[in-house]
Amino acid sequence: MSPMTVDQASAPVSAQTGQAHIIVVGNEKGGAGKSTVAMHLTVALLRMGMKVGILDLDVRQRSLATYLENRNRWVRNAKTTLPMPETVRVDASQARDLNAAEEEEARTYQDSVDRLATTCQFIIVDSPGGDTFLSRLAHSSADTLITPLNDSFVDFDLLGDVDPQTLEVTRPSFYSELVWDCRKKKAQASRKPIDWVVMRNRMSPLDARNKQRVGEALDNLSRRVGFRIAPGLSERVIYRELFPMGLSLLDLHEAGSSVAFTMSHVAARQEIRDLLIVLKLPGLEGREIAF
Repeated sequence: MSPMTVDQASAPVSAQTGQAHIIVVGNEKGGAGKSTVAMHLTVALLRMGMKVGILDLDVRQRSLATYLENRNRWVRNAKTTLPMPETVRVDASQARDLNAAEEEEARTYQDSVDRLATTCQFIIVDSPGGDTFLSRLAHSSADTLITPLNDSFVDFDLLGDVDPQTLEVTRPSFYSELVWDCRKKKAQASRKPIDWVVMRNRMSPLDARNKQRVGEALDNLSRRVGFRIAPGLSERVIYRELFPMGLSLLDLHEAGSSVAFTMSHVAARQEIRDLLIVLKLPGLEGREIAF
């Protein structure tokens, strides 16, 4: 069997030489798996030979930053090596004047992106929950926006309201309107589009009827709002178990991980491969997915 590769024919035009591709993982609700998605995408790109930078804008939770700190500690304790991204810390401004605070945060964010862009091909931004100035900055700068969405109507209102009987969209959500506004700003500033991809995350193998209805509603909303739909990561205990060690599923073959590799993990790796293929990221055209 030939090795799996990223589809070259359907991939978009690659980014300009020396210009980092910015991937923003954004969702205004907590608990959708943003940090897990960001971490696994980071490690996947690193293992494909890409140089990756990380910006954790969630100044309260710092989940992704903590994940990477755990990874550094595991490397030290196991006396081994793992692929690591370059990281830059971004803090919220302490200025009391709103205009001054936003100006400071805008400078800090742009300086951080510029710094990472000198050495990295991809910059992955874990945006904060809620509608904050930093979140809008990140969304407006995105080349690819990934929105993990728990596969349930409980969380569907992140994107819009739907009629429970017909599954027709009654109105987009505030978050969808935020993304629309950021897309307009990005187009005006750089004439480059934002590729918005919604991930159906934490999908359960059960309740097939509900999954089908969520899928139908997402299809309707994608046509109304303008996003692509990608397969996400299934609900698996392993993701919670890996966080304290700072590991991803793509690291479990490393000596000393002490985590038994199962067929469930094989299936989870395939989900990450499928996500990479759907994202169609520049520079990966025709590359073997070697994990």
